[in-house]
Amino acid sequence: MLDQLQPSTEQFASPSGLRVRQDLYDEDYSDEDYEQMLSMYEGTMAQIVEGEIVKSKVLRVTENAVILDVGFKSEGSVPLDEFKDPQSLKEGDEVEVFLEHLEDQEGAVVLSKKKADFMRVWEKIRVAHESDQPVEGTLIKKIKGGVVVNLMGVDAFLPGSQIALRRVPNIDELLGQTYEFKIIKLNKRRRNIVVSRRVILENERAHKREHLMKELAVGQVRKGVVKNITDFGAFIDLGGVDGLLHITDMSYGRVSHPTEMVAIGREVEVKILDIDWQRERISLGMKQLQSYPWQNVAAKYPVGTRVQGKVVSITNYGAFVEIEPGIEGLVHISEMSWTRNVRHPSKIVSIGETIEAVVLKVDEAEEKISLGMKQTEQDPWMVLPLKYPVGTRIQGKVRNLTSFGAFVEIEPGIDGLIHISDMSWTKRVQHPSEVVKKGDGVDVVILNIDAENKRISLGLKQAEEDPWLRIGETYPIGMELRGRVVRLMDKGVVVDLGNDIEGFVPMSQLGIVNIENPGDAVKEGQPVDLKVLEVDPIHHRIVLMVTNYPDEPIIPPVRPVVEEAAAE
Repeated sequence: MLDQLQPSTEQFASPSGLRVRQDLYDEDYSDEDYEQMLSMYEGTMAQIVEGEIVKSKVLRVTENAVILDVGFKSEGSVPLDEFKDPQSLKEGDEVEVFLEHLEDQEGAVVLSKKKADFMRVWEKIRVAHESDQPVEGTLIKKIKGGVVVNLMGVDAFLPGSQIALRRVPNIDELLGQTYEFKIIKLNKRRRNIVVSRRVILENERAHKREHLMKELAVGQVRKGVVKNITDFGAFIDLGGVDGLLHITDMSYGRVSHPTEMVAIGREVEVKILDIDWQRERISLGMKQLQSYPWQNVAAKYPVGTRVQGKVVSITNYGAFVEIEPGIEGLVHISEMSWTRNVRHPSKIVSIGETIEAVVLKVDEAEEKISLGMKQTEQDPWMVLPLKYPVGTRIQGKVRNLTSFGAFVEIEPGIDGLIHISDMSWTKRVQHPSEVVKKGDGVDVVILNIDAENKRISLGLKQAEEDPWLRIGETYPIGMELRGRVVRLMDKGVVVDLGNDIEGFVPMSQLGIVNIENPGDAVKEGQPVDLKVLEVDPIHHRIVLMVTNYPDEPIIPPVRPVVEEAAAE
């Protein structure tokens, strides 16, 4: 119709703002006809404005796009992925879209479903933000630094620090959950929306805390839900406020880890032990709801009672045994064996082992019980005097040497001491290694048994006949013989006569006058000719005199290697 109008160079502005050329006027049209025709033209264009949301109808759905009719000269298309449920679309459905451009380079209308959705939601979001109202959203996927939240069809960002009051160990468990959020940041140009769930939780906690501050009191018994577990205890949600149930307040018995007593999500009954609102700390206890196990324990376990228990801890000085939940006793290392010299309790018991013991002492005030393991058996030292009367000859094995003697095992775990003075009848022993060595089997005689102090005295020389009884026959007075100097004394010298027999030569019998000490006359290892002057078998003494100093080389006496070790 417009093509029939005669051209004219003059133009004017229509009420709609369109520039209309004067040549649209024609002598064949009246002013009334033209106004009617112009209103029809403007009616089709008034609904088509760039940057606005327009209504459209679905013409068809292709594999990748939805073709829409917006009432313009050409069709528009929107990518299929901009629709939440593209499978439900059908021809004729009405869809709101955002008109970006009336024509692109190819003359097509540019539309956006995503922008239309965003603009519809944006106004609601803006109002909620300005009025500080919460909005509902769903966590849909985890990204770097936080989570994407579907907020009325628009994506918003939830920082990791704003998800909850405490760090969430596994965010994946929250995906798909719907919560209320506060909008804390808006940027329409960048389409940036930042939300927080923590703000809402903090407000809820503040209200609940305010309520609980008036309600909670020390000594109350309340129910709560285990919220978190650490190595030192568990945090219990009391209905908006968390309290700490320390591991030491879970049970009177020994608890290795809180998971032995509680589990996340489980409801527990606790007692309020302490409240510190300034530090926001509430201390809770479970064992305080149980009866005190140490009450009347002395009557329950009198001294001498045999008990069974499980070893729960081992130290350098003993082992702790749980008699019943909350009651432990100590078996000191000295009370583990009658005969063994226990170096460490782990050599006797192990953790988790059930043992039998006897109650030795009970201290209710200090919550201590002393136990003994060896008391469950007869003390072997008490029967030793009957088993081995003094004078009994037995065999043993040398276990250890010291500077003063040798320890000999006569029974497993029972040692006796051969003192250095009881090793030889005739020889003056300087060190036990001159006579015995570790590991040697020896015949000994019981000299004394002190059962109370657990000591046994043994004699090595007593296992043989005393040679001094016949020494007078072997070395009669006046007998001449040769010996060798072995030791220099203040008043004379000691001479080796052979066969482990030693004699003594006084200073006056050295045959040299005007000397101040024996070293002026003789040297150790020097041979000398001797005569027997006196024999005293009672005091084990032979007195000699030097008759000659033979011309022989001096042979220094061999000194034994001293092997000293602590007795086991």
